[in-house]
Amino acid sequence: MQFLAMLTMLIDHIGLLWFPESSAWRIVGRLALPFYAFTMVLGYFRTRDVKRYLRRVAWIAVLSQLPYQFAFDRLEVNTVGSLFVCLLLLRLLDQWKGKQVLQVIAAAGFAAILEFFPFSYGAYIVLLVLIYRYAQIQWFALFHFSLNVVSFFIKGWFLQAFSLFATFLIVYWPGFIRSADKIKVPRLVWRSFYPLHLAVLAIIYHLTSNQVFIDILRAL
Repeated sequence: MQFLAMLTMLIDHIGLLWFPESSAWRIVGRLALPFYAFTMVLGYFRTRDVKRYLRRVAWIAVLSQLPYQFAFDRLEVNTVGSLFVCLLLLRLLDQWKGKQVLQVIAAAGFAAILEFFPFSYGAYIVLLVLIYRYAQIQWFALFHFSLNVVSFFIKGWFLQAFSLFATFLIVYWPGFIRSADKIKVPRLVWRSFYPLHLAVLAIIYHLTSNQVFIDILRAL
C-alpha cells in the first residue's frame, strides 16, 4: 500500500501544481489520503515502540512544512502533520480505555482543533483515521461514504468523494493491494518521500514559472 500511497499522492501534487484545471489528476490523487491514513493506523498497531513511531512521524511533518508551504503557497500544517495529531489521539484513546466519556470528548476536541486551526483536511482526516481504527472492516466503505457526503454538503468537497475508491480497494479487492505490495518500498524512501518530493516539486515549479529562468532556457 505504500507504493500506491506514494504514487497517487505524486499524481495529485503534479496535477495541483501544473494542471489545476484538469480534474483527472486530482481524482486519482484523492486515493492518497485513505492509503496514507490506513497505512498510519497499521503502523500504529504494528510498531513495538509507539513513542518512537510518533517521533518519526513528527520529524517527517516538521521537515515537510516549509517545502509544503513553498510548493502550494498554503499557510497550514501539512497532511503528515495532521496525521501526527491523529496518531496522538489514538495514543490518548488507548490510554483512556474504558472511559468512554473522556474518549468522546478527546475525539471531538481533536477534530475541532484540526478543523478550526489551519491543518490539512481538518476534522475530515481525524474522522477517517477513527473509522479505520475502530470500525469493523465491513463498515469502512459505508462510514467513509457517509463522511464524504457530510463533507460535500458542509464544505462542497465534490472531488473528495472519489477517495472512497481507496477504501473499496482495501475492503473488497485486497488481492490488488497485495499485488501492489510486491513492489517493495525501502524504509528510507517511504520515510523521506513526502518532504523530498515536495521540495523537488516546489523547486521545479517555481523555476519553470519564473520568466527569467524560462528566457534563459529559450536562449540556450
